[in-house]
Amino acid sequence: MSYDIELKDPVSSQTLELESPHFMRGGTYAVGGTRLMELNVTYNYASHFVKVLGEQGIRTIYGLSGAASIPLLKAAIAELGNDTGSDYWQPTEGNAKKALLQLLALAEMRPDGIWAGD
Repeated sequence: MSYDIELKDPVSSQTLELESPHFMRGGTYAVGGTRLMELNVTYNYASHFVKVLGEQGIRTIYGLSGAASIPLLKAAIAELGNDTGSDYWQPTEGNAKKALLQLLALAEMRPDGIWAGD
C-alpha cells in the first residue's frame, strides 16, 4: 500500500507539471523522469508521519496549498532522524524524512498548488 501524493492546479484540479522532468523517487518512479508534480510514498512510513504531523499523518497536508504546507513539512523534517536504510521500503525515520524532503521541494517549486492524494 502507498500514498500517491500530488500538487494540483487550484483552478483546473489537474496535476501540475514542471517545465523539465524531475527524478524524485518514491515507491514508484518514471524511468527518464517525469514532469508531473507527484510522488508515490510507501505506507511503511505512516507511523513516522503520524509522530511528526499528527493523527492524520501525511494526509495532514491534503487540501493545503504548497505554501501552507512548507512550515509543516520543515517542522516534521526537523523532528526525524537520519537513519536511512539501503532498502527504500525499510520504515526508518531517515527514509521517511527523504520522502518529506521531496514533497517539500515540490511545494517550494509550486507554492500555489493544492495537495491531494491517496
